[in-house]
Amino acid sequence: MKKIIVMFIALMLCIVTPLSIYAKEEVPSKSTDNDEIPSHVLNISKENTYPNSTKDETILEPSDLVEELIEEAEVDIENPELIKMLNESSLKPSPIAIGYRGMIYMGHWPLSYESKETNINWEYQKINANELNNIGGNNQKTMSYNQLEEKHIKGGLTAKINRPDQIKKLMILNAKQNTELPLSFHTVVGKGTKMDNTYAIPVKKMGYLNAFAPAVSEKGTVTFGEVYIKLKGSKKEIVVKNVTKQGIGAWIPIQDHVSFSFKLK
Repeated sequence: MKKIIVMFIALMLCIVTPLSIYAKEEVPSKSTDNDEIPSHVLNISKENTYPNSTKDETILEPSDLVEELIEEAEVDIENPELIKMLNESSLKPSPIAIGYRGMIYMGHWPLSYESKETNINWEYQKINANELNNIGGNNQKTMSYNQLEEKHIKGGLTAKINRPDQIKKLMILNAKQNTELPLSFHTVVGKGTKMDNTYAIPVKKMGYLNAFAPAVSEKGTVTFGEVYIKLKGSKKEIVVKNVTKQGIGAWIPIQDHVSFSFKLK
């Protein structure tokens, strides 16, 4: 009898084990091409003749009261502008206000942004072209990067959406966390910016050195909602109604970085 039981258990293990080996939970992941900066992309922050601002996007800290209200809300609230308004609001009902009830409408707001995909285009916009003719030369020549004109590189949202400036702030904060790169919706490469990197031009050849501004492609979902402050006696809470979600994308240039492409003809 024991022999039969052992054989039965062994048979059940043979059936169940293969199923458990191949079963796995599918977890969506964010795609990033930012494992490392390619060797042909150089930081020009010291050489750039135009002083781009290095000021980070403001991360506004909620007051103790607002932080408590946000934590108890049923919907995530990350919008710095909304947090600023809540910080400045007077939310101190009297502790003896028995029977007091009120509902204060704060407006329709973008509440938070959830990043779904972050990718980098290292050749987002061509900003410069240098060339050197050595077709009639007798010796090898070298050329270097020299920015011929001032270039403004602008990003932006890929679709129309309410409160675009606030959504840009939410998206750039997420993108900076995902890439750990200096990002700005408007960055400038100044005229006369030069680098010491050299490229060899053999005899009977033309050298072409093109420069590109890189940018991050950020895609995700914005959550909107109508925000109310509910007062009941001495108690208060944030209530969010009519919650909606909208997909959005953005191109965000990488500040003070240039991608180079060198060709011989």
